[in-house]
Amino acid sequence: MSVAAQPTSTVPAFCEGIQYFGEDMPGIETDGQSPVIAGGSTAIPDPADRRAIFQTLLAADALRYLTLQITASKASGHPGGFASCVEAYASLVMLGHKNILTEVGHHAPGFYSAMFLDRSLEAMGIETVTQLRERYRERHGLLGHLSGFIPGILAPAGPLGQGQHFAMAAARLHPGTLFPFTIGDGGMGEPYVLSSMAHFHTAFPRVTNFLPVLVWNGYSQEHHSMVSTQSSQYMTAYWRAHGFEEVILIDARDFDDQQQTGDYVDSTLFSFEQRLAFTGAVLAAAHKAAQSALGGKLTVLILKQLKGAGVHARGAKSHNLYAYHTLDNPEIVAALQKRALTPAAWQLVRANFEHAGGGPSGQTSVTESVLPLPELAELPLEEFAVGGEPKVSTTAMGRLVAKVGQMDSGYLVSNADGNEASGIGNINQALQIIHPTPDPLYNQNPAGQVYEPLSEDACAGLAAALALMGSRSLWCSYESFAVNGLPIWQTVTQAMAELRRPTPSTLTLFTAGALEQGRNGWTHQRPEIEAYFAAMLRNGNIFTLFPTDANGIQVAYEWSLQTYNKGIVITASKSPLPVRTTVAQARQALQDGAVVLREVAGRKMVVFAVVGDMMLIPVFEAATHLESQGLGTRIVSVVNPRRLYRPTDVAWQTCSEPDGDFLDDTGFAALFGGDVLLGVTGGASAVLEPILLRTTVAHRDIFAWKRGETTASPAEVMAFNGLTAAALVERATALAS
Repeated sequence: MSVAAQPTSTVPAFCEGIQYFGEDMPGIETDGQSPVIAGGSTAIPDPADRRAIFQTLLAADALRYLTLQITASKASGHPGGFASCVEAYASLVMLGHKNILTEVGHHAPGFYSAMFLDRSLEAMGIETVTQLRERYRERHGLLGHLSGFIPGILAPAGPLGQGQHFAMAAARLHPGTLFPFTIGDGGMGEPYVLSSMAHFHTAFPRVTNFLPVLVWNGYSQEHHSMVSTQSSQYMTAYWRAHGFEEVILIDARDFDDQQQTGDYVDSTLFSFEQRLAFTGAVLAAAHKAAQSALGGKLTVLILKQLKGAGVHARGAKSHNLYAYHTLDNPEIVAALQKRALTPAAWQLVRANFEHAGGGPSGQTSVTESVLPLPELAELPLEEFAVGGEPKVSTTAMGRLVAKVGQMDSGYLVSNADGNEASGIGNINQALQIIHPTPDPLYNQNPAGQVYEPLSEDACAGLAAALALMGSRSLWCSYESFAVNGLPIWQTVTQAMAELRRPTPSTLTLFTAGALEQGRNGWTHQRPEIEAYFAAMLRNGNIFTLFPTDANGIQVAYEWSLQTYNKGIVITASKSPLPVRTTVAQARQALQDGAVVLREVAGRKMVVFAVVGDMMLIPVFEAATHLESQGLGTRIVSVVNPRRLYRPTDVAWQTCSEPDGDFLDDTGFAALFGGDVLLGVTGGASAVLEPILLRTTVAHRDIFAWKRGETTASPAEVMAFNGLTAAALVERATALAS
């Protein structure tokens, strides 16, 4: 297509900033005189209509053009992967399915282009291509990888292996709505993508309204993809082996009339009639896939086309732009000119995209409104007597979790290692494990609310995704294994920090800490994960809670359920431990950040700042020894370290649903002021950072986890790490003198 100058008066205002306009495509006079999706309609009436196919082809070229131009405007970004799937994306939009997600953060510029075309980005003040270019990959603009902050974008996308969780969660919450999501074949190297979908389908066989769209283009970021050598027959069998009843595969090679070599070809090089034939086949396949998925069959749509089709390069070389790929670069110029459309064609594409799905995605996507949830009655907290019989904290919380599940039928609890092993078998008994085989002995029921795939990624993924999509959930894990699910949990909490709507916080319960795992050995002793959360505390919407006892954990869960747009980690032991606080004290501790459990006057005051419930045992023993020497002691249980930071330490002001409560200096001094300060934790020392930042006590030290070992008891694990009463007494005495 040659490039033609256009009178300014004929160019739609939104096209300001488009550098090249083309000449009319063949057939424009018959198939492009008016939008095939008329005002008041939400989708094309007939996928086989030549007008619909022609205008879908225009949309595909428009997406390629915008994707390349906005990335080249910053000489930065990733155009190649999305370029190879635009026929599928455009087809889904033209069919009225706009709740589209992605596994691939590198598809961001393509998604932004689509949001621009359907006018969603006008809510951000982006009304022209010039503004689209200016705001791309800029702060308060269109960040390099997808974020739910952008109108019309349902979920974030960054690390591979996450997109399917968002689509499955949305599908569970919105029956009757289709949730397509693109997967790159580079991401097929992440084995849990398909296994998580297989487990989800086994658990929820009627929820099939999510549609993976495999972008099978032969390449990963920097080389051929690991599935590039597979045949179409093998790929079909691979998906069928994971439970997909309907595998719909369109191979661009079947339409090639240009004798392209290799297994993957570029449809933009076909003759015009073959481009139409290919687009028509993709449109028909997308329609069939959508009907199948909405009709109760687990379905995948696979588009096999060379990576970089229609942009500046092909294969892995098209994946990202380098500094020299500016808008003046000859390769960029040639590609833009090749894809250039007329102003009238741009107007046609915009009208179709705006009408599709009932309006701009930024107004119609399911995540653009708050999901209605059942009201929760006041939780029936059970207050245990201080100093009475030892209680299992997790079991106390489990009773409340069961109540919430009974009040909210959509509530879901996930656990990979077994709730019974964490002292929360009462959750299974009340809510039942989701399983196709009913068995009362194991609390299994197809209609249960406890999701138990043996994958922390799948557990964290679905639970966190449900919270992001507006529902309540709880992810339970052993502390030592939770790290396997944290990447998506971190992604979700970051997304929640910038959401434009309130959504229930994503809650976790981590049990079986390192001190309880002696006989299991170091494979089960990994409290270093607490350093991960300690670093995240500065984000502003993260709270890691260490309840003192069974009363404290009930209060922590009660508070967490009342919060929005936060990530809340509750860490507790599954062993029977002393009850040291009243419910009222626990509530105050949650608000202030810590609570004094014991204070005895003496010639000098030794303050113990203790993180964790089990760690209090040797501390109380040490305090008794010190008091016998005439030293004063104050034992402070650190429950909510986020409250102990200074306001300037944390980015709380930048968060959606901000929480700016921090303990003031007077309150801090009352808790931690003294002559000697010993920070004590059975986990990572980083959680003590806010105390060390603010304390004025000159004589201070830290006792913390070093590494794991196989032992016969918690006491032996503590001794291996120097966390004993004797060691605490020795150090406190030395500092006091």
